Parts: sequence; structure tokens; C-alpha cells
Amino acid sequence: MTISLAKGQRIDLTKTNPGLKKAIIGLGWDTNKYTGGHDFDLDASAFLLHEDGKAKGIQDFIFYNNLTGGNGSVEHTGDNRTGEGEGDDEQIRVDLSAVPSNIHRIGITVTIHDANARGQNFGQVSNAFVRVVDEETNREILRFDLGEEFSVETAVVICELYRHGSEWKFQAIGSGFSGGLQSLCKNYGLDAQ
Repeated sequence: MTISLAKGQRIDLTKTNPGLKKAIIGLGWDTNKYTGGHDFDLDASAFLLHEDGKAKGIQDFIFYNNLTGGNGSVEHTGDNRTGEGEGDDEQIRVDLSAVPSNIHRIGITVTIHDANARGQNFGQVSNAFVRVVDEETNREILRFDLGEEFSVETAVVICELYRHGSEWKFQAIGSGFSGGLQSLCKNYGLDAQ
């Protein structure tokens, strides 16, 4: 049975699912129909965060131009440039058993590519969600629907996976940023130009 989370909720991943080693973080969204003349290209990313909550370099930033990190434990499966169709629009695979011990959190984010140039923001995005699936059994463990609370934001921290002792937990965040990828990178300690 899938557990639905609300913003701010935390839940055990590995303690309540003892066989969970490889997780698929599936992200999806729809765009509201409007006449802006451009497709929406939303991009999922993962930030590998150290004990201080910061990424230390490009190797800790997994996105469409850097598909793997954490010694191969975190993998972006590829860029979907239109978000068309049902189900997950982009996926990030995480081998929880192989994440390096110096990585304490994994921030999962979504940004709108060229949002300012295209006049786009998350106020024009609907039905956004993240779900965690056990890769070995294909069972959906949890789901967090973001709701419609965004307006001018161009980047969102969707959730974070984090260590708690030897276990992994999930936190539903849903926090928006207006400065796009640059603001998101700054939040996580990286200098994006």
C-alpha cells in the first residue's frame, strides 16, 4: 500500500521496508495549457549533501549533464524535454546501500529550463509529484503530491532522503525558489554561473 505524504512529513524508508536497497525516485508533472509558445522543459536533479548540508563540488550535483554521482550510487536516467505522457517524467535511481558514508542527505529538486527567457514558472505547473519505488519489487512505497501552492517560483526542492543512524528516511519538503537553478545551487553550497 502506498503512503501519501503531506508537506513537511517524514517517514522511514529502510526501517519499515527492510529489503529496500535500490530506490527509484520518480518525478512527474503536467503543465497548464497556455499560449506562451514554448514547451515546458522541467529538469530533475539530485544534490549529494555532506554533514554540513552542502554539496562540495560538481561531482555532488547529478542532473542531465552529469548523470551519475556518489561513486555510481545515484543515477539520473535522462532528460525528458516535454513532460508528455502519463507516469514519471524523469527518474533518479538511488542505491541506498552504496551511497558513500560522507553523504548524509540527498536533495531531490526540479527546475524549469530557461524559465525567465520563456516566461514560465511553477504557477503554470500542475499535478506535480514525487514517488519512491522499490526497484527490485516495482512496489510504490510512498508518494508526495506537491499541490498548487506555487506562483512565481522557477525551482522547487521536492524532497530529501537522509540518513538516521544506519537507516534512510524521506522528508517531503516542497519549498520553492524564484532564482531558478542558480538559487537552488547556492542553497546547497554550489556556485552555478
